[in-house]
Amino acid sequence: MKKIIGIGNALTDILAVLKNDSLFGELNIPKGSTQFIEREQVPEVNKLFSTMKTAKVPGGSTANTIRALAQIGVSTGFVGKIGHDATGEFYVSNMQSMGIDTRFKYSELPSGIASTLISPDGERTFIDYLGAAATLKSSDITPDLLNGYSYFFVEGYLVQDHDMIEHAMKIAKDNNIKVCIDMANFNIVEAHLDCFKKLIREYVDIIFANEQEAMAYSSSNVESALDELGKSCEIVVVKVGSKGSYILHRGEKIKVEALSVDKVIDTTSAGDYYAAGFIYGLLNGCSMEKCGRMGSLFSSETIRVIGTVLSDEQWENIRKCAQEIIAE
Repeated sequence: MKKIIGIGNALTDILAVLKNDSLFGELNIPKGSTQFIEREQVPEVNKLFSTMKTAKVPGGSTANTIRALAQIGVSTGFVGKIGHDATGEFYVSNMQSMGIDTRFKYSELPSGIASTLISPDGERTFIDYLGAAATLKSSDITPDLLNGYSYFFVEGYLVQDHDMIEHAMKIAKDNNIKVCIDMANFNIVEAHLDCFKKLIREYVDIIFANEQEAMAYSSSNVESALDELGKSCEIVVVKVGSKGSYILHRGEKIKVEALSVDKVIDTTSAGDYYAAGFIYGLLNGCSMEKCGRMGSLFSSETIRVIGTVLSDEQWENIRKCAQEIIAE
C-alpha cells in the first residue's frame, strides 16, 4: 500500500465539555470558531480551563488524520514543530507509539496547545496557542522529509504562512507526490482566500472542506463550490454534517449519506477522521462512493467519544466494516 505523510500544527488538545453555550457570550467569541492567542494570554486561558473538568490528548488536524490512518495499518509520517518541554515529549511519545514516522523540528518556544470548548451539541470551539508549531518555516521543509511517500496531507491552518506552505507543496509536486488539503476552518479560508485559491490552482490534487469552508471559498452554495473547486482539482469533498458528503471527481458528482449516530458527544475530529477514512479507501483502490462511505464510517465512530482517541472495540468495528466495503 502507498504511504502518506502529513504536515501540521503539533498541538496538544485540552478538552472541556460545556453544560451550555453561555460562555461564548462572556468571552465574546463565536461558537465553532478558532481563536488564536499569544503567549502572554496563555495563563488566563489556563485559569479558565482549571475551573472545568478536562482531558488531554495529542491533537492538530493533520495529526488526527495521520493517527487514524496509522491505527488501521497505513504507513504514515508526520512533520511538525514542538518545544523542548514535557508537552512536546508527550506528543512525540504518543505518535511514535503508534508507529508513525515522526519528523519533528524543534523551537525555543513552548509546544502548542489547543484549548477546546465542546458544546452540548458536540460543536467545538478552539482557543489555540500555536507556540512552537507556528515557527515551522520554509527552511525546515526539505525534499528528504517527503522521501518515500506518495501522498502529502496538509491542514489549512498552515496557510497562514503563505511562503512556507507553498514551498512545501512545491516540493511535493516536484517529486510527483499527490497533495491533499483540508481547508481547516471557515474564518481561516476567509482571511487567506487569495492564498487558498493560488495553492489549489497550482498544487492541490485533493480537497476536503465542510459546508462553511466551501461557502467561504466560493460565496455561493455547495453545488457551486464543488464546481469551482473542481476546476483545479482531481477530487473535491464537501462534508455537510449529518446530511453526509458530496464528492466531485473529474466532473462526476456523488452524494454519500452519513451514518446515523444515537448521540453525538463531540465533533472535534469528525472532519479529520472523515479524511482518514476517505484516504484509506483511496489507498485501497476503492471507488469514490466507497471512499465516501469509508469517511462516513470513520467519522461516525469519533463523534461518539470526547476527543480523538477511540476504544479498541471501535477500531475493531471500523476494520470489520472497512473490509466489508472493500470486498463489495
